[in-house]
Amino acid sequence: MEKLARRYETADFLDGDPSWFMHQVDGDNNKETLAFIASCLSYGSRKQFFPKIQYILDRSKGNVYDWVLRGYFEHDIPDTKECYYRLYTFSLMNRFLKAYQKLMIKYGSLGNYLQINNITDALSAVRFITSYFASNNIEVIVPKDTKSSCKRVCMFLRWMVRDGSPVDLGLWTFIDKRTLIIPMDTHVVQEAFAMGLLTSKSTSMTSARKLTAKLTEIFPEDPLKGDFALFGYGINK
Repeated sequence: MEKLARRYETADFLDGDPSWFMHQVDGDNNKETLAFIASCLSYGSRKQFFPKIQYILDRSKGNVYDWVLRGYFEHDIPDTKECYYRLYTFSLMNRFLKAYQKLMIKYGSLGNYLQINNITDALSAVRFITSYFASNNIEVIVPKDTKSSCKRVCMFLRWMVRDGSPVDLGLWTFIDKRTLIIPMDTHVVQEAFAMGLLTSKSTSMTSARKLTAKLTEIFPEDPLKGDFALFGYGINK
Protein backbone atom coordinates (compact mmCIF):
# COMPACT_ATOMS: atom_id res chain seq x y z
CA MET A 1 0.00 0.00 0.00
CA GLU A 2 2.78 2.43 0.90
CA LYS A 3 4.67 1.62 -2.30
CA LEU A 4 1.55 2.08 -4.44
CA ALA A 5 0.72 5.40 -2.76
CA ARG A 6 4.20 6.76 -3.48
CA ARG A 7 4.03 5.59 -7.09
CA TYR A 8 0.65 7.07 -7.93
CA GLU A 9 0.42 10.28 -5.89
CA THR A 10 2.28 12.33 -8.47
CA ALA A 11 1.45 15.23 -10.78
CA ASP A 12 0.79 12.65 -13.52
CA PHE A 13 -2.29 11.55 -11.55
CA LEU A 14 -3.98 14.81 -12.59
CA ASP A 15 -4.05 13.76 -16.24
CA GLY A 16 -7.57 12.50 -16.85
CA ASP A 17 -8.74 13.15 -13.28
CA PRO A 18 -11.36 15.80 -12.36
CA SER A 19 -8.89 17.31 -9.86
CA TRP A 20 -7.06 18.65 -12.93
CA PHE A 21 -9.60 21.48 -13.31
CA MET A 22 -8.90 23.18 -9.98
CA HIS A 23 -5.25 23.50 -10.99
CA GLN A 24 -6.21 25.50 -14.08
CA VAL A 25 -7.32 28.63 -12.19
CA ASP A 26 -5.53 31.19 -10.02
CA GLY A 27 -6.44 32.22 -6.48
CA ASP A 28 -7.76 30.22 -3.55
CA ASN A 29 -11.38 31.31 -4.05
CA ASN A 30 -11.36 30.29 -7.70
CA LYS A 31 -9.72 26.96 -6.90
CA GLU A 32 -12.20 26.19 -4.12
CA THR A 33 -15.22 27.18 -6.19
CA LEU A 34 -14.23 25.26 -9.31
CA ALA A 35 -13.20 22.25 -7.21
CA PHE A 36 -16.63 22.10 -5.57
CA ILE A 37 -18.53 22.43 -8.84
CA ALA A 38 -16.24 19.90 -10.53
CA SER A 39 -16.73 17.41 -7.71
CA CYS A 40 -20.51 17.77 -7.98
CA LEU A 41 -20.38 16.98 -11.71
CA SER A 42 -17.97 14.06 -11.33
CA TYR A 43 -20.11 11.00 -11.89
CA GLY A 44 -20.63 8.70 -14.83
CA SER A 45 -18.29 8.79 -17.82
CA ARG A 46 -15.36 11.19 -17.65
CA LYS A 47 -15.61 11.67 -21.40
CA GLN A 48 -19.12 13.01 -20.82
CA PHE A 49 -18.74 15.10 -17.66
CA PHE A 50 -15.32 16.63 -18.38
CA PRO A 51 -16.78 18.86 -21.15
CA LYS A 52 -19.47 20.03 -18.73
CA ILE A 53 -16.84 21.18 -16.24
CA GLN A 54 -14.78 22.66 -19.07
CA TYR A 55 -17.83 24.65 -20.17
CA ILE A 56 -17.97 26.34 -16.77
CA LEU A 57 -14.23 27.00 -16.81
CA ASP A 58 -14.53 28.54 -20.29
CA ARG A 59 -17.62 30.63 -19.63
CA SER A 60 -16.21 32.01 -16.39
CA LYS A 61 -12.86 32.70 -18.11
CA GLY A 62 -11.15 31.23 -15.05
CA ASN A 63 -12.84 33.65 -12.63
CA VAL A 64 -15.37 31.10 -11.48
CA TYR A 65 -15.74 32.60 -8.00
CA ASP A 66 -17.01 35.92 -9.43
CA TRP A 67 -19.03 34.01 -12.03
CA VAL A 68 -21.04 32.47 -9.19
CA LEU A 69 -20.96 35.34 -6.68
CA ARG A 70 -22.08 38.01 -9.15
CA GLY A 71 -24.65 35.82 -10.84
CA TYR A 72 -22.98 35.74 -14.25
CA PHE A 73 -23.96 32.07 -14.44
CA GLU A 74 -27.56 33.16 -15.14
CA HIS A 75 -26.59 33.90 -18.74
CA ASP A 76 -24.59 30.71 -19.31
CA ILE A 77 -26.78 28.29 -17.33
CA PRO A 78 -30.32 29.67 -17.55
CA ASP A 79 -33.35 28.26 -15.77
CA THR A 80 -34.57 26.03 -18.61
CA LYS A 81 -35.70 22.42 -18.87
CA GLU A 82 -32.97 21.31 -21.29
CA CYS A 83 -30.53 18.64 -20.13
CA TYR A 84 -27.16 19.85 -18.88
CA TYR A 85 -25.70 16.49 -17.88
CA ARG A 86 -27.59 13.25 -17.34
CA LEU A 87 -30.03 13.88 -14.45
CA TYR A 88 -28.97 17.53 -14.17
CA THR A 89 -31.13 19.94 -16.17
CA PHE A 90 -30.10 23.54 -16.76
CA SER A 91 -32.84 24.47 -14.28
CA LEU A 92 -31.39 22.22 -11.57
CA MET A 93 -27.87 23.52 -12.19
CA ASN A 94 -29.20 27.07 -12.05
CA ARG A 95 -30.89 26.42 -8.68
CA PHE A 96 -27.72 24.75 -7.38
CA LEU A 97 -25.60 27.75 -8.38
CA LYS A 98 -28.13 30.15 -6.84
CA ALA A 99 -27.90 28.25 -3.55
CA TYR A 100 -24.10 28.37 -3.78
CA GLN A 101 -24.25 32.10 -4.56
CA LYS A 102 -26.48 32.66 -1.52
CA LEU A 103 -23.88 30.94 0.68
CA MET A 104 -21.07 33.05 -0.83
CA ILE A 105 -22.94 36.29 -0.27
CA LYS A 106 -23.52 35.45 3.38
CA TYR A 107 -20.23 33.75 4.28
CA GLY A 108 -17.76 34.62 1.54
CA SER A 109 -16.94 31.03 0.66
CA LEU A 110 -17.74 27.44 1.51
CA GLY A 111 -14.58 27.25 3.58
CA ASN A 112 -15.59 30.33 5.56
CA TYR A 113 -19.04 28.82 6.13
CA LEU A 114 -17.47 25.79 7.78
CA GLN A 115 -14.95 27.82 9.79
CA ILE A 116 -17.64 30.15 11.14
CA ASN A 117 -19.48 27.07 12.35
CA ASN A 118 -16.29 25.76 14.04
CA ILE A 119 -16.03 22.66 11.85
CA THR A 120 -12.71 20.86 12.38
CA ASP A 121 -13.43 17.30 11.20
CA ALA A 122 -14.51 15.85 7.87
CA LEU A 123 -17.72 14.10 8.93
CA SER A 124 -19.10 17.31 10.40
CA ALA A 125 -18.08 19.12 7.21
CA VAL A 126 -19.97 16.60 5.08
CA ARG A 127 -23.03 16.99 7.31
CA PHE A 128 -22.95 20.80 7.11
CA ILE A 129 -22.48 20.84 3.33
CA THR A 130 -25.24 18.32 2.65
CA SER A 131 -27.68 19.90 5.10
CA TYR A 132 -27.12 23.39 3.66
CA PHE A 133 -27.96 22.36 0.11
CA ALA A 134 -30.82 20.12 1.28
CA SER A 135 -32.31 23.12 3.09
CA ASN A 136 -32.20 24.93 -0.26
CA ASN A 137 -34.01 22.06 -2.02
CA ILE A 138 -30.90 20.78 -3.80
CA GLU A 139 -30.93 17.02 -3.22
CA VAL A 140 -29.69 15.55 -6.50
CA ILE A 141 -26.45 17.41 -7.15
CA VAL A 142 -25.49 17.27 -3.45
CA PRO A 143 -26.67 14.33 -1.27
CA LYS A 144 -29.41 15.32 1.16
CA ASP A 145 -27.76 13.56 4.13
CA THR A 146 -24.90 11.24 5.09
CA LYS A 147 -26.69 7.91 4.69
CA SER A 148 -24.86 7.33 1.42
CA SER A 149 -21.06 7.42 1.19
CA CYS A 150 -21.24 11.03 -0.12
CA LYS A 151 -18.37 10.10 -2.42
CA ARG A 152 -18.15 13.40 -4.30
CA VAL A 153 -18.29 15.54 -1.15
CA CYS A 154 -15.58 13.40 0.46
CA MET A 155 -13.47 13.71 -2.70
CA PHE A 156 -13.87 17.49 -2.60
CA LEU A 157 -12.77 17.51 1.05
CA ARG A 158 -9.69 15.46 0.15
CA TRP A 159 -8.80 18.06 -2.45
CA MET A 160 -9.28 20.92 -0.01
CA VAL A 161 -7.66 19.46 3.10
CA ARG A 162 -4.69 17.24 2.23
CA ASP A 163 -1.46 19.23 2.11
CA GLY A 164 1.98 18.44 0.74
CA SER A 165 0.43 16.77 -2.30
CA PRO A 166 0.98 17.37 -6.04
CA VAL A 167 -2.72 16.57 -6.49
CA ASP A 168 -4.64 17.94 -3.50
CA LEU A 169 -4.67 21.65 -2.67
CA GLY A 170 -4.42 21.74 1.14
CA LEU A 171 -6.30 25.05 1.40
CA TRP A 172 -8.43 24.15 4.42
CA THR A 173 -5.97 23.88 7.28
CA PHE A 174 -8.81 24.13 9.82
CA ILE A 175 -9.87 20.52 9.13
CA ASP A 176 -7.65 17.71 10.42
CA LYS A 177 -6.66 15.51 7.47
CA ARG A 178 -6.61 12.51 9.81
CA THR A 179 -10.42 12.80 9.92
CA LEU A 180 -10.93 12.64 6.14
CA ILE A 181 -13.22 9.90 4.80
CA ILE A 182 -12.39 7.80 1.75
CA PRO A 183 -14.36 8.83 -1.36
CA MET A 184 -16.11 5.51 -1.85
CA ASP A 185 -17.45 4.29 -5.16
CA THR A 186 -17.86 0.86 -6.75
CA HIS A 187 -14.24 0.79 -7.93
CA VAL A 188 -12.86 1.59 -4.46
CA VAL A 189 -15.12 -1.02 -2.88
CA GLN A 190 -14.01 -3.69 -5.35
CA GLU A 191 -10.31 -3.04 -4.80
CA ALA A 192 -10.66 -2.79 -1.01
CA PHE A 193 -12.67 -6.02 -0.95
CA ALA A 194 -10.05 -7.78 -3.09
CA MET A 195 -7.32 -6.66 -0.68
CA GLY A 196 -9.27 -7.86 2.36
CA LEU A 197 -9.79 -4.34 3.71
CA LEU A 198 -13.58 -4.74 3.53
CA THR A 199 -15.82 -7.73 4.16
CA SER A 200 -18.87 -6.38 2.28
CA LYS A 201 -19.46 -4.42 -0.91
CA SER A 202 -21.76 -1.80 0.56
CA THR A 203 -21.19 1.82 -0.47
CA SER A 204 -22.73 3.43 2.61
CA MET A 205 -21.12 6.04 4.85
CA THR A 206 -20.69 3.30 7.46
CA SER A 207 -18.61 1.25 5.00
CA ALA A 208 -16.62 4.31 3.95
CA ARG A 209 -15.72 5.00 7.57
CA LYS A 210 -14.80 1.35 8.17
CA LEU A 211 -12.46 1.38 5.19
CA THR A 212 -10.98 4.69 6.31
CA ALA A 213 -10.29 3.15 9.73
CA LYS A 214 -8.37 0.35 8.00
CA LEU A 215 -6.38 2.88 5.99
CA THR A 216 -5.61 4.79 9.20
CA GLU A 217 -3.81 1.67 10.46
CA ILE A 218 -1.49 1.93 7.44
CA PHE A 219 -1.28 5.72 7.13
CA PRO A 220 -2.07 7.02 10.66
CA GLU A 221 -1.28 10.66 9.92
CA ASP A 222 -2.79 10.75 6.44
CA PRO A 223 -5.32 7.94 5.81
CA LEU A 224 -6.42 9.18 2.38
CA LYS A 225 -2.98 8.54 0.99
CA GLY A 226 -4.59 5.11 0.74
CA ASP A 227 -6.95 6.49 -1.92
CA PHE A 228 -4.00 6.64 -4.31
CA ALA A 229 -2.86 3.18 -3.26
CA LEU A 230 -6.26 1.66 -4.06
CA PHE A 231 -6.25 3.44 -7.40
CA GLY A 232 -2.78 2.05 -8.13
CA TYR A 233 -3.77 -1.44 -7.05
CA GLY A 234 -6.58 -1.41 -9.62
CA ILE A 235 -4.24 -0.17 -12.35
CA ASN A 236 -1.61 -2.78 -11.51
CA LYS A 237 -4.16 -5.57 -11.63
